[in-house]
Amino acid sequence: MRKLFSKIHLWLSLPVGIIISVICLTGAILVFEQDITQALNPKLYHVEAVPGSVALTPSRLAEQIRNQVTDSLQLTSLQFSRNPEKPVWAAFKSTGRKTLSVNPYTGEVNGWSKSYPLFQQVRKLHRWLLDAPAQKGEKSAGKVIVGITTLAMVIILVSGLIIWIPRNSKALKNRLKICCNKGWRRFWYDSHVATGIYTLVFLLVMALTGLTWSFGWYRNAAYSLFGASPQTTEKGNGNSGNTHPATTNGNRDRHDKPVDTEAYHSPYHTWDNALSALKQIYPTYTTIKLERNTAQIVTSPEGRLRKTDTATFHPEYGTVTSITTSSQIPASQKIKGYFYSFHTGTWGGVWTKTLYFLAAFLGGILPLSGYYLWYRKRRK
Repeated sequence: MRKLFSKIHLWLSLPVGIIISVICLTGAILVFEQDITQALNPKLYHVEAVPGSVALTPSRLAEQIRNQVTDSLQLTSLQFSRNPEKPVWAAFKSTGRKTLSVNPYTGEVNGWSKSYPLFQQVRKLHRWLLDAPAQKGEKSAGKVIVGITTLAMVIILVSGLIIWIPRNSKALKNRLKICCNKGWRRFWYDSHVATGIYTLVFLLVMALTGLTWSFGWYRNAAYSLFGASPQTTEKGNGNSGNTHPATTNGNRDRHDKPVDTEAYHSPYHTWDNALSALKQIYPTYTTIKLERNTAQIVTSPEGRLRKTDTATFHPEYGTVTSITTSSQIPASQKIKGYFYSFHTGTWGGVWTKTLYFLAAFLGGILPLSGYYLWYRKRRK
């Protein structure tokens, strides 16, 4: 049995080893893309919080933004952070994922979110070997090759584990350490064996979750394991209409509270009341994203597996009418986000990202050390 899996491990690794190295090394580069981008653009991602300064209301910010951008841009959302040194991010219709950084205290526009061409090319290499599909969801030669290689990588990892299983405790000790004083061949052999077992779990998680972007049949099967379908995962966080205990009835608020008619000169006046109410309901929120009649409230710490509540508010008065918490949303509707978090390592913050970076980097070295060992054996 060991000989059979040794042959499977070898003859699968030889043709796809280089592609595995490319996928793993480019994945390692992408782990800290956001961190590097923010470090290189501090003016976009950091603002000076002057003591005693008060942040502008959403309607005032909307006015300031409108005075600084072209009339063709239609504001669709504002995202606020509880961190006083973080900017407000403004999104517009027909601008895709590009958002505008705005100083929350002055309304001054800092600039558009950055996306460096280097990382864009690395992402294309990682996902499609630079052969991107013509449209989202379609196939391309590069996409198919990456998918087949990732599937082969899973088999290689499992067969490597079976080959690695030691027969006694002494062999176990030898296979978990790297010997550095018995020549290069022994060093690379120990490195290949020990590194492979140390990174096995991380590489398997990356491969198994990454396959959902390569093959539709695999995605459907993976989602169905959690009681989900592609249609339900595309819907995202639904609103079940359950009212949060901290909110009151919208109709009663509309009649009991006096209406400030001067505040309603802006089409975004409802955001002022909605933001104020949500800050009272969520005193420890991470971010609040205001959209048309709805708001997305991230309640988990920054950089962790995202937990998002969805609130709806009255379109005229901004009073919160209902809140659907993340715990009320079926797991089937959140599975796509879970797969992305576990594929990229963002689910546990900076520590898991660091572990994923090391695992991906070492995973890119494994095929190269395997080629070296195979060459030495053939030469001998």
